[in-house]
Amino acid sequence: MSLTIGKTVGDIVAEDYRTAAVFESFGIDFCCQGNKTINEVCENKGIYKSLLLLDLETVLRSQDNKLTDYNAWPINLLADYIEKRHHKYIEEKTPILKQYLEKICIVHGHKHSELFQIKDLFNQSAGELATHMKKEELMLFPFVRKMIHAKEKNLRVENPNFGTIQNPIQMMMHEHNAEGEIFRKIDALSGNYNPPVDACNTYKVTFALLKEFETDLHLHIHLENNILFPKAIELEKNLFPKSV
Repeated sequence: MSLTIGKTVGDIVAEDYRTAAVFESFGIDFCCQGNKTINEVCENKGIYKSLLLLDLETVLRSQDNKLTDYNAWPINLLADYIEKRHHKYIEEKTPILKQYLEKICIVHGHKHSELFQIKDLFNQSAGELATHMKKEELMLFPFVRKMIHAKEKNLRVENPNFGTIQNPIQMMMHEHNAEGEIFRKIDALSGNYNPPVDACNTYKVTFALLKEFETDLHLHIHLENNILFPKAIELEKNLFPKSV
């Protein structure tokens, strides 16, 4: 990979997801704000570019633990994966986290009032994510698959009722930003998911699950914002060169 300060964070992570851990260690949002260049994020956050680039180059030189090259996948396969892996994860973990958060609020809320804010923020996120995923599953992803099928079979595909795919994509990205902001607040309120010394086992498990949930959401959003969405827009332009 050619590593330059003018390349966007999202592009770098799309080419090699191992770099995501480096960006996270510097507090750089690679999913919702993946359109920023290394130069921009370093200037905005006061980060020494030389240190960031050194860590990135160290990861890129390593041949160990090479992760899945999602960027090489056909976008219909990527859409299937997002549904079956990330959407299913959210559906499975949400009721568990809601139950645990309710329990620790009852037991520990009198000493740790921030738990009530964390619970409310997570419940807000869960509701919004449920609606968000249905939009993708019922509207956006089916059209992506339809475009791929049309390209493979050299068939004509009708214009969608939402006009251009850029319309739902813009909506999805806006909602991604909102989810990212919610979890930044949860992260801050929880002290980066570090339970207090008087935390019971349920308290500790809840924070560990919240951290895992956020990590999964970051990859989920990255796959869409930085890989699936740009390729879907480009595919639509090729299929509808005059109307898009």
